[in-house]
Amino acid sequence: MTDRHRVVHPGPSGYPSAESLAKVPRVAVVGGGIAGLSAATALAERGARVVVLEREEYLGGRVGGWSTVLQDGSPATMSRGFHAFFRQYYNLRNLLERSDPGLRRLHAVEDYPLIDDSGRIDGFKGLPQTPGLNALAFALRSPTFRPRELLSLNAIAALPLMTVSVPGTYEQLDNIPAAQFLRDINFPEAARHLAFGVFSRSFFADPEEMSAAELAMMFHLYFLGSSEGLVFDVPTSPYPQALWDPLGKYLEGLGVEIRTGVSVSSVERGFSVDGEKFDAVVLAADVGGLKKLTGDLGTTAWREDVAALQNTPPFLVHRVWLDKPVNADRPAFIGTGKMPPIDNISILERFEDEAAEWASRTGGSVVELHAYAATDSEDDTREQLMSRMHEIYPETASATVVAERSEWRDDCPMFGLGHFARRPTVRTPEPGLVLAGDGIRIDLPVALMERAATTGLHAANTLLAGWGVQGHDIETVPVKGRFRVFEALGRLMPRP
Repeated sequence: MTDRHRVVHPGPSGYPSAESLAKVPRVAVVGGGIAGLSAATALAERGARVVVLEREEYLGGRVGGWSTVLQDGSPATMSRGFHAFFRQYYNLRNLLERSDPGLRRLHAVEDYPLIDDSGRIDGFKGLPQTPGLNALAFALRSPTFRPRELLSLNAIAALPLMTVSVPGTYEQLDNIPAAQFLRDINFPEAARHLAFGVFSRSFFADPEEMSAAELAMMFHLYFLGSSEGLVFDVPTSPYPQALWDPLGKYLEGLGVEIRTGVSVSSVERGFSVDGEKFDAVVLAADVGGLKKLTGDLGTTAWREDVAALQNTPPFLVHRVWLDKPVNADRPAFIGTGKMPPIDNISILERFEDEAAEWASRTGGSVVELHAYAATDSEDDTREQLMSRMHEIYPETASATVVAERSEWRDDCPMFGLGHFARRPTVRTPEPGLVLAGDGIRIDLPVALMERAATTGLHAANTLLAGWGVQGHDIETVPVKGRFRVFEALGRLMPRP
């Protein structure tokens, strides 16, 4: 979090606390994931009375975790899989610092190789931090690029990567598939599948079905718009222990009431949440939950926009506890290209204390396999993942699986073609009702977990501003491309 070009978007001004009001507002936050916790934190810190209602028995949403017992009797924490906490996730990291000053419960992953079916390996360690130079250095040292391929890139067609803005980039590219955009700029096929394929599939979508605008935004966020680089952090313990249990205690210290295992069935004007009265509501549910709770709120057009939201294809997280270790030189995390259905492999004992303790005690390894945008059944995908693991890490073929756990889900928001224009925003037609989540539109350069944290913060600011109470600053990478010469060129080019 050292980029001097990062942008601070000031929060609304007003009273320092809601306690200055004639009546302190009571707010229901429906959803205890990143977006809901971000909103709850921002509201509670300004004196609002907050109740968090979470369907699961744990906090964290899609980055949560729960207890299980392995076949050998060992207690373990299962989750929906690996997440990367990038340095440019300013609002998420600020949220986590509430209960972890200095973010000591995060650990840097120095590099994460990307490998393809031909054995070519890319990596991000040692890249310069200066935007532009980082992308050039990556290309020059990558085995998936050849000098003549760099020279054959269609620079004019690639200009949108250099001139990102919101909503301009979406107006220009949202109806174009990410894969088609890469073909149009003559991006080398091998590099396309490896570098961009790995990142686009982190949205749980096939590049042929994902918006090119999201791809351009991702390129801006991680390469050309930020000097934070592509080094990321991971928690040193499972998600509950490292992140959400401490944050939950922090919120309870602010007077927040956290109710887990509560499935909200209705939100009515007024606001009544399952018959309980509130002054305002933050809907921070997933797509399915949001659709269920819309009811007759807002306007017909708004409800139709909510109903139009889609989820990505299913994904599988398969974790195995092996009786033999993977080789000591294996990295903590790798991404894969052109090796369906596997998208990445994590060796958990490399960074997580619970897995490290199990591996040390048993002499084994804890390996997590991901398949995004799966096209086959859960059972077939699981079998294929195991085969790929044996292929990529041959030493695992002779290991016995001591325990295994799988998560087959299809509840991640889809960033498909033309979706941006009608994606619901934080502000709704219903006064006192706001939305938050990684599927909610916000016209800032954010993505994935950072979009969730940022929309939660913006949702809280929207309510606070309505009460005349001071809000919170929001931080992002620059809102436009950092290279003015390309911006000038872009203005001269005709829009499609």
